[in-house]
Formats: sequence, C-alpha cells, structure tokens
Amino acid sequence: MVLVLVAASVPLAGFVRQLTVPVEAAAVIPVLACAAVGVVVGRHQPGNPVGWLLLGFTLLVMLSIDAGYYAVFCYSHGHREWWFAPVAVLLVPLWAPAAALFSLVILLFPDGRVPSRRWWWVLWAYAGLLACYLAFSCAGTIAAVAGHRIRLDSAGDVLSTQHFPGWFGVLVLVPISVIWLSFGAHQVLSWRLAAGGRRQQLKWLASGVVVTLGVGVVGSSLVPGAAGQVLSVAMAALPVSIGIGILKYRLYDIDRIISRTLAYAIVTGLLVGVYAGLVLLTTQVFRIHTPVAVAAATLAAAALFNPVRRRVQQVVDRRFNRARYDADQTVAAFAARLKDAVDLDAVRNDLAGVVHQALEPAYLSVWISGRD
Repeated sequence: MVLVLVAASVPLAGFVRQLTVPVEAAAVIPVLACAAVGVVVGRHQPGNPVGWLLLGFTLLVMLSIDAGYYAVFCYSHGHREWWFAPVAVLLVPLWAPAAALFSLVILLFPDGRVPSRRWWWVLWAYAGLLACYLAFSCAGTIAAVAGHRIRLDSAGDVLSTQHFPGWFGVLVLVPISVIWLSFGAHQVLSWRLAAGGRRQQLKWLASGVVVTLGVGVVGSSLVPGAAGQVLSVAMAALPVSIGIGILKYRLYDIDRIISRTLAYAIVTGLLVGVYAGLVLLTTQVFRIHTPVAVAAATLAAAALFNPVRRRVQQVVDRRFNRARYDADQTVAAFAARLKDAVDLDAVRNDLAGVVHQALEPAYLSVWISGRD
C-alpha cells in the first residue's frame, strides 16, 4: 500500500504542477526508510509494536500527501465534480495522527513495552489531546465541505482551519509538545541508568537523532533555499538507527562510529580553518595574489591531515570510546557479574558485549560445548 501511494504521488504532483525531483525525492526517502524498517522489524519481531507503528506512520503520511495533491487538483484546478474530492480534503489532516504514531516509537523503543504503569496515564492524556486537536481541525474542514466554501493552500489544507485561537494552543498544543519532550527525556534518563546491550541500543537511537538534527542545521545554513528538503532527507537516519537498535545488528559498532564521526568532523573543521587562514594570510596580509598561494595552502592542509587525525582520534577515543582503554576494568566487572550468572544465554551475550567493548573485533563467535 505504501509503495502504491508513493508511486501515485508522482503523477498527482504533476497534475497540480508541483512535481520537482528534489522535493519529491526529499519527501519519499524518509518514508521509504520508515517503511523498510517497519517491514523488517515487523517480520523479525512481530510482537514488537514499533515496526507496526512505523508502517502506520508511513501509510498515514502518504495518504495525507496524495490526498492533498488530489484535493488541490479537484478544487484549485476546476475539477470539483470528480469522485472522492470531499473525501480527499478530509484525509489531508492525517499527518497529525502520523506524527503521534512516530512519537510513540521514541517512547516504546526498543522492546515496544510501556516503561511503567504511570506512563499509561500519560498515553491516555496524549490520546485525548490528539482527539481534541483532530476534532477541532476537522470541524472547520467538514463545515467548509458541507457549505461548499473550500479554499485550499498548495498542500491541500483548508485555509479557514489553519488559525487556531490562543486558548487552543495553551490547552492542547502546549501539553502535546510537553508530552513529546517527556518521551525524549525518558530515553535520556534510561540511557543514564542502562548498561550493556540496552545502553548500546539507546546510543543508536541518540545517534539517529543527532544525525537528523545535525545534518538539518548544517544543511539549512549551507543551502538556505532547500532547508526543508535537507532536513527531510536527514530524517531517514532516524528510522535506520531505530531498526539497527531493535534488531541489535552490529550493535556494538556504535562506539566506533561515534568516535570516528567526531574525529573526522573535528579534523575537517581544523583543516578548513588552517586552509582558510593560510589563504587569507597570503592573499590579504602578504598580498600574494597568485595560484601558488592557494596551492601552497592546499598542500599544507593535506600534509597536516594524517598527523592531526591520529592525535584527534586518540583524544576522542579516550573521551567517547573509553572501553578500549579500560580493558582491565571491563574484564573485572564481567568476572564479578559472572559469579552470580545462571542463564547461559545471558552469559553468552554479556561475554560478547565485553569482548566488543574491550577489543572491538570486526567479527566475534562464541562456541559452547554441548557435552554438558
């Protein structure tokens, strides 16, 4: 269904003269990433609701997008008599429940269980607030459809329903935003208290959030005219990291990825600063306006790359990948836990985690004799 809706969005966007390849690709890439992760998680862990929530999110988002295109085609291009035109207008606000489903993914990551009984009260309040939001936003849409006074923006939203009174934001939108923040705060607190594999899973989730926000901020500054498209494409990192964390695929590689990413980002920033400084020094201070100055700055930055990278990598590893420098403490902690361990699967998983943290091998196998 998601693939059909993605395919249908291309001609629909063309009908309303909004088909541009960068915009369409930016909208489709994160949707397909969520759908793919949802399929994989749902197949391998059918009891985990996170996979189904991701699939529901993609379905509602694509229904909203396609309905918006169709509504604009019907009401803004003179085809009001076409079938299901009013239905399309009513389906456009589906992006709101889609956002609600994705926020639940953050709370339920990684095992799909509600953290505690107290959180059920938060979820019921969240559902009530979302119902109020949808009822308020859909009331204006239904009134416009019933009265045949439909005026749409380029996305297919009814213009008369886009401005909420001030009290509505205080009573509904502000609590919804607070609940969203509480979902993220819960995962931050869980990371501080977690250990072993659970901590690595939460690191994957955090890395997806950081990549999404980091690429979005950097892209917005570098490409101001396409900030929305850059952020949309960057959002694909979040479902991918969620899928890796849930399925525990290459789980312990996250420390290496974080340290390498930080190291190369710092090295790139330092070398760009050195390069720009040398170019400005030679061209503005010494007034050497020849290609030789730029070439010399380039060679100097290239010569500094490996020495700077090695030094920065050591500093970053000591701060963010400390386990490889604390192998003795890691093994001692494992030995202490082993004294009270009785579950063979737990011992095997713990052993694999300790070896990954202390030695960072590319591949690891644990062989257990079946004689006993």
